[in-house]
Amino acid sequence: MPLSIEEKIGEVVKYLHRANDILVITGAGCSADSGLPTYRGFGGIYDNRLTEDGMPIESALSGPMFQSRPEITWKYLAEIEQGARGASPNPAHKTLALMEQKFERFWILTQNVDGFHSAAGSKNVIEIHGNMYRLNCTSCDFQKTYTDYSHIKIPPQCPRCEAMLRPNIVLFEESLPEKQINTLYRETQFPFDLVFSIGTSSYFPYISEPIWTAKQAHIPTVEINPSETAVSHLVDTKIELGAADCLTEIWTQYQSQH
Repeated sequence: MPLSIEEKIGEVVKYLHRANDILVITGAGCSADSGLPTYRGFGGIYDNRLTEDGMPIESALSGPMFQSRPEITWKYLAEIEQGARGASPNPAHKTLALMEQKFERFWILTQNVDGFHSAAGSKNVIEIHGNMYRLNCTSCDFQKTYTDYSHIKIPPQCPRCEAMLRPNIVLFEESLPEKQINTLYRETQFPFDLVFSIGTSSYFPYISEPIWTAKQAHIPTVEINPSETAVSHLVDTKIELGAADCLTEIWTQYQSQH
């Protein structure tokens, strides 16, 4: 007989009591309760449909498109930023920041480019796809953080050399940032004893790989996601809830027993 949601949460609390080293992998679903839309999966704004320019969002937000038609890429970057404007970390981000303080080793590997994990107080964050609010010049060494894009002309020019600015994010078909990859490799050399996957479709191999590795090593794995994903069949405990409600309940129960 399948376990109830309450029983699954109880299982996760038991995992936490036995854990010292924890890896948390997060995707767009972790920021959904901040009002940010997901881009794939149920209800995603670009799920199974083309952009108004007649191309998949992956093409519009690709490195080759930025090189050939940066105005197209910037159009959709600005659309995504506008959807996030005024949002702030939600209880999922805040709970993860509290968890980091309680465990011996606690790392977050996030695909999100909204910076909410750091804003909520988490220190050990690998922003594998970068941060959309840090803009770099494509020609000189100018860098600046913009809290929103409403104060800049799209597409923006460098105030120093007038070349194009771009967010410090990984576009489709681009390589992952070396610094973040090195941090991920360094930390995964030492086994974690609990791995969470929260709000991500686990579309990319480097996002699903820690779950596969944990599975092979008989390390407990937990997925928090209302949708089925590429790792749902692998995890020990799958909780079909949103990140904020689920993490809040897990942490409340953990603290009451600790």
